[in-house]
Amino acid sequence: MGSSHSEGAGPRPGPEPSVTLGGLEHYAYCPRQAALIHVEQYFEDDAATTRGSLHHEVVDRGDTTRNRRGVRQWNSLPVRSTRLGIHGVCDTVEFGPDGPVPVEHKSGGYRPGGPADVQVAGQVLCLREMFGAEVPHGVVFAGQRRRRHVVEVDAALERRVVDTAERLRELITTGTTPPPVHDSRCRRCSLRPGCVPELRAASPGDPFTPRPLGEWDD
Repeated sequence: MGSSHSEGAGPRPGPEPSVTLGGLEHYAYCPRQAALIHVEQYFEDDAATTRGSLHHEVVDRGDTTRNRRGVRQWNSLPVRSTRLGIHGVCDTVEFGPDGPVPVEHKSGGYRPGGPADVQVAGQVLCLREMFGAEVPHGVVFAGQRRRRHVVEVDAALERRVVDTAERLRELITTGTTPPPVHDSRCRRCSLRPGCVPELRAASPGDPFTPRPLGEWDD
């Protein structure tokens, strides 16, 4: 005789493999960058990434504190959304009267609508699932000017997170590395030495003649 419990009882498994919140940012910036890191396991440090690592040491202790506004802060909080198949660690989560708010720390500047928005929106969606709270927005703290930027997570941004996660998951599952695009993003990418966009983006008939640098809205 079968069990009286329904086979559908319990939480439904989410999409696999689960992808990282940092991977969402990498893919939103450049799918090839995401593949080099998450498929080929290639990474290079430069001045910007080293500065970012040093910046994160302040919030990577995994403890709780209170800021000047009396809001309790939890550093290095692991989060996950089983429904979306995403996971990672929030730099800081502030627990105030309106619920948890993730704060993503960046050592450089901030571009509205950029990859950092996708990353912090992913954190918001994880916290919504974990705490059952509204969590209407996240915050990106840009260290370059020491400013907080509020990121409202509406339906459009949520859809962008879901789409990015699905595309990153497909890229990892298939082991695909997209071709280089060779545009203005490459100037700031620490993976440029291994990516070699100038060479790889050259025409097939003349692989040693770089194409002109493309444009990207940054």
